[in-house]
Amino acid sequence: MKKLILAFVFLTTCLLSLPVFSQIENEPVALGFPGDNLNLYAILDVFQKSKTLEEFERAINSKNRNINNLDLNNDNLIDYIRVVSYRDGDSYSIVLRVAVNRLEDQDVAVIEVNKNRYGKIVVQIIGDEELYGEDYIVEPNTGNTFGTLNPGYIGNERVFSNTYWNSVFYVNDWPIIINLFSPSFVIYISPWHWGYYPYYWRPWTPIYYYNYWSFHSYYYRNPFYRRTGYVRYPVPYTYYSNRRASSPIVRRNRVNDIYSRTYEGRTFRRPEIPILPRNQQPIPRNRQENVPATRPTTPRNQQPIPRNRQENAPATRPVQPTSPRNQQSMPRTRKENAPANRQSMPRTDNPRHNKDRN
Repeated sequence: MKKLILAFVFLTTCLLSLPVFSQIENEPVALGFPGDNLNLYAILDVFQKSKTLEEFERAINSKNRNINNLDLNNDNLIDYIRVVSYRDGDSYSIVLRVAVNRLEDQDVAVIEVNKNRYGKIVVQIIGDEELYGEDYIVEPNTGNTFGTLNPGYIGNERVFSNTYWNSVFYVNDWPIIINLFSPSFVIYISPWHWGYYPYYWRPWTPIYYYNYWSFHSYYYRNPFYRRTGYVRYPVPYTYYSNRRASSPIVRRNRVNDIYSRTYEGRTFRRPEIPILPRNQQPIPRNRQENVPATRPTTPRNQQPIPRNRQENAPATRPVQPTSPRNQQSMPRTRKENAPANRQSMPRTDNPRHNKDRN
């Protein structure tokens, strides 16, 4: 009986807490930066479904899609987002850029498209730090959180998983990717600029952030895109960073808290920041990256082995010790020992000589 009562209490508690969890899940989140008014999840979704960069530019500036809600120059009119592409080998940088005035441009985000040495293509969209803060990056996900796949993702060999490149999603068959890597593709730079826009575009008044969130809240819960905390190909991204456009007007408006008007004085919860494990290391591209920069040196008390006997021989021969100053050298012959003034002795065997002597 007690077990039944406990089970009933547990189920009742779960049912009562469901509305609370649902309310928290549907609660708007905001970075507190101007980029809150341009959802990068939605931008990447439109990029996947577009066939060309011209079509992509027209789609993100369409009023019917409710994607662009940026007013960076604070003139109470939506800004037109231009698309500019750069190429560096097998890497593309698709830049979203806004003309703040006749002289200044501000980059909003960049879509990095990189082909690895195996021919697999990876896509990430990186928000500009002036509009999104540091390391705001969105990329495609496997899409199998709820047991289903995005129809645009159907295919083989799409996902590669290991320690660092966990669930990397390849986008080789996206229509716009096929166009980018086709031999007929020509680098696209939007022809529109400040005061000169396409005939189909008319600026409109931006809406408040709470209303904008209601159009795009489902993107933050979908299984097809996710936020990550690192750039997968930092070298090609550096190629774009050297060409990045930044506007002092946008920086000044952000510092003066001009863009906070879109929140109507409300305070919103900050989104969760993805954190990388401490032991997560990038995978080297080849074996040479694993080789240490310098070779290990031999210990101090260990001498290298000579290759031949000559290397063991001393550089100079030992010097013979000299004899003391008071030590005379041995004579080589007897003649050297004889005195120089020596006289011959008289012979005694002559009797006449002996007689005269007496």
